[in-house]
Amino acid sequence: MTVSEPVPLAFVPAGGAVREAVTKMGGQPVWIEEPQWPLSRETGERMQFLGQFALGGGRLAYLFMTGGEDDFVDGTYEPEGGENALVVQPGGRVPGFVTVEQRAEGPSAGEDHVPRAAGAGADANADERPWQFLGTPGIEPNWLQGEESPGADWQLVVQLDSCDLPFHVNFGDAGVGYAFLSPDGKEGRFLWQCG
Repeated sequence: MTVSEPVPLAFVPAGGAVREAVTKMGGQPVWIEEPQWPLSRETGERMQFLGQFALGGGRLAYLFMTGGEDDFVDGTYEPEGGENALVVQPGGRVPGFVTVEQRAEGPSAGEDHVPRAAGAGADANADERPWQFLGTPGIEPNWLQGEESPGADWQLVVQLDSCDLPFHVNFGDAGVGYAFLSPDGKEGRFLWQCG
C-alpha cells in the first residue's frame, strides 16, 4: 500500500452555527441519524462535543470527551475507558463500553470552526503539523509516545494537536489526540498521548 501525504488543516471561525454534515470543530453535532450523545462512565453526565469529521460516503464521525476547561476526569486518554467516544453515523455501532442518550444538543468545547487547508507558506513540512485531518488509507499517525493503534487495520481518521486547536481541550501537557475507524467502518476509537 502506498502511504499518502497528510493534508494539514487549520480551523477558522465559521461565523455562525454550521448545520451541514461537514468536518468542523465545536458547536453542536449535525446528526445524520437519531442523536447518540455519549455519557461519562464516571459521572453519568453528557460528554463534551469536540467536533465532527467527514468520512466519505455521506458519513460522519462525532468526537466527544468527558470534562471541560474546569473539569477533570481521569481516563479520557484511554480508547475504551468510557470517558471519550467516536460515534459513527449512519450505520455505525456504539461500542459496549459507551452509554448514549438520544439528545441532540449538549456541552460543546467552543464555537463552530471549519477547516481551511494550510497554505504552503505556513509550513510545508506536514510531519510537523500533528493536527492534520488525515482520513486517507495509508496515512500513519505521528505518535508522541509510541504506537497505540486500537487494532490491526484500524484507519486513522484525524490527529489533533491540543496546542493548535481553536479552543482548550485537555489532552495532557501539549498532547495529541488520535481518532480511528474500525476495519468495517462502523465503530470508532479515540485516545490521546502527551509529551
